[in-house]
Amino acid sequence: MNATRRLLAARYWMPLLTTLRDGLTMFLKPCRILWYRRKIPLHVAVLVLVLGIPQTLPAAAGHLELKVVDQDTGRPLPCRMHLKGPTGRPVRIPKLPFWQDHFAFPGQVQLTLPLGHYTFELERGLEYLDRTGHFTINQFADDSHQDELHRFVDMAAHGWYSGDLDVRRPPTEIELLMLADDLHVAEVVTWSNKPAKKLKSRLKTEPVLFDGNRCYHLLTGAESCSGSLVTYHRLGEPLKLPAENAAPFSLVRHVLEAKEKFPNAWIDVGRPFAWDLPTLVALGAVDSIQVANSHLRRGSLLKSESGGKPRDKFLYPDPRGNAQWSQDIYFKLLDCGLRIPPSAGSGSGETPNPVGYNRMYVHVPGDFSYDAWWKNLRAGRVFVTNGPLMRVDVDGHSPGHVFQADRGQAIELEIGLTLSTRQPISYLEIIKDGKIDRSIRFADYAGTGRLPKIRFDRSGWFALRAVTDDPQGYCFALTGPYYAEIAYQPRISKKAAQFFLDWVIQRGKQIKLDDPAEQKKILADHLQAYEFWKNLVEKANAD
Repeated sequence: MNATRRLLAARYWMPLLTTLRDGLTMFLKPCRILWYRRKIPLHVAVLVLVLGIPQTLPAAAGHLELKVVDQDTGRPLPCRMHLKGPTGRPVRIPKLPFWQDHFAFPGQVQLTLPLGHYTFELERGLEYLDRTGHFTINQFADDSHQDELHRFVDMAAHGWYSGDLDVRRPPTEIELLMLADDLHVAEVVTWSNKPAKKLKSRLKTEPVLFDGNRCYHLLTGAESCSGSLVTYHRLGEPLKLPAENAAPFSLVRHVLEAKEKFPNAWIDVGRPFAWDLPTLVALGAVDSIQVANSHLRRGSLLKSESGGKPRDKFLYPDPRGNAQWSQDIYFKLLDCGLRIPPSAGSGSGETPNPVGYNRMYVHVPGDFSYDAWWKNLRAGRVFVTNGPLMRVDVDGHSPGHVFQADRGQAIELEIGLTLSTRQPISYLEIIKDGKIDRSIRFADYAGTGRLPKIRFDRSGWFALRAVTDDPQGYCFALTGPYYAEIAYQPRISKKAAQFFLDWVIQRGKQIKLDDPAEQKKILADHLQAYEFWKNLVEKANAD
């Protein structure tokens, strides 16, 4: 009997146990690496490996050839797909650009998938209707399917070209990613003060034009420091920056040096609540501010001002408080008589967002070019959005226009609006001098196609905002401001200027450096900013 058992063990059980041991060893090896390198408990590492990564594809069980075409033209349409497998996890398709939960493809793709049921979302930017659906892969499946996406508005045909000022994806993927999300301008961050971000020496130093009217630039830089974030655009070469934590409070100095070295440099502030914002503005170093920034995410919101000036959560409650705080800071700058255009950035590559999730549309009269796009952005002919699309015309003028009148006269304006949206909107809002002046039910606007006139007896500004009913995030559009000047003087609010003066004082008290010479130099910048805001408080012409 014992001999029989030994024979069975030798022939059957030992090979089976060896196979199981080898398989378990191969599985636990990456878990041990996670545990060793990141100090993660081994059981947590196992869960990370099993549950935390996108589904990879085992040996093929079926094939599906998917083709997506434009409904009107019938041509293949590059787009983005969010595909979830039988386990509910995102599916990664080999050799296609993948990020977090989606991949891009050029309009046609061969899907080799294991058996099971799949759900998908097809999207292409903001000007096409989304498609959702599902399919099942059965044994020996070998099928093909065609989907159509319908374009409901063509913004470029009306001279409005989309852009994203904060893209962190690999340069080799950019053209397909831009086509898949119908983006016209992408500023690709290839250098920063984060040690992991190393510049590739072969990057092109000039903007790259393709597909007729799409353009990207590969020398955009980003700097994070003490809760602030700026992106550097239109520089001739990268800046040599110290590591993120090596030089606290030095961001203002670096921005000023970049402006001095490259006169055409464009500085975009990525977080309106950044501690250094009022100092940078006072020193004339800010060209645009991301009102639609990477805190706004597809299906969610980042609610924290970590490292920045925190909001009053009673006045700006969650979940939309951070987004509203960012807008109100921008409005206060406008209330100080400053004319800074709003901008947008997705942060795709560091945030879960697709490229162009937050985007800006710049109105370019005449032929499109990279330089013309930036020129019209500087003029304020822009709106920012992550959903609704607005073409606003006020007496034949795009946003950024200044209406003027003599002392004692009034300015009355009629707002022309063409609104296109995929999501329901309850209200449209006219923001005047930082406050909601009029709230118009969308049903009333849709019935008449007209908005109420807006009147100025004193200098001021106004913008138009639409917010969708999306319960999971904050989906909105905001035009760049229009300005009204009575007696040819801008509005300067004493309350708004005092807000930034107090901010600079608070920031100055935070600056503590070991090097006295460096501290003196940085404090000198803040002292200059203090004088700027103090002067604005003194010459304010409005409450």
